[in-house]
Amino acid sequence: MVHERVAITGKAIKVLDELKEKHGNLIFHQSGGCCDGSAPMVFEEGDMYLDDSDILLGQLEGVNYYMNQDQFEYWKHTHLTIDVTEGRGSSFSLEIPLSVRFIIQSRLLTDEENVFFNEQ
Repeated sequence: MVHERVAITGKAIKVLDELKEKHGNLIFHQSGGCCDGSAPMVFEEGDMYLDDSDILLGQLEGVNYYMNQDQFEYWKHTHLTIDVTEGRGSSFSLEIPLSVRFIIQSRLLTDEENVFFNEQ
């Protein structure tokens, strides 16, 4: 069985594809910092400084999804699905001018997933 920490809805893929067409290569980053807190944000690749404290959780439609290590400690037992909702967020994410924002739907990892990701 293939395990993944992150997934994306079809609705969010459409927004992501529109952003890729306009901005080129992108990254997702979830910092847990200011603005929308733990909301996933999308940046042009290279516009967000990543360092050793950022963990690559997976790839969504060719876009790497990173989370800050401190934030990861809170989320490491969850599976995240990236979705989109109407309304402007208060972040610097690229989708904001489209009057939508990316959001997270989460669930606890299954026992099998938890062993795979956290107990190896």
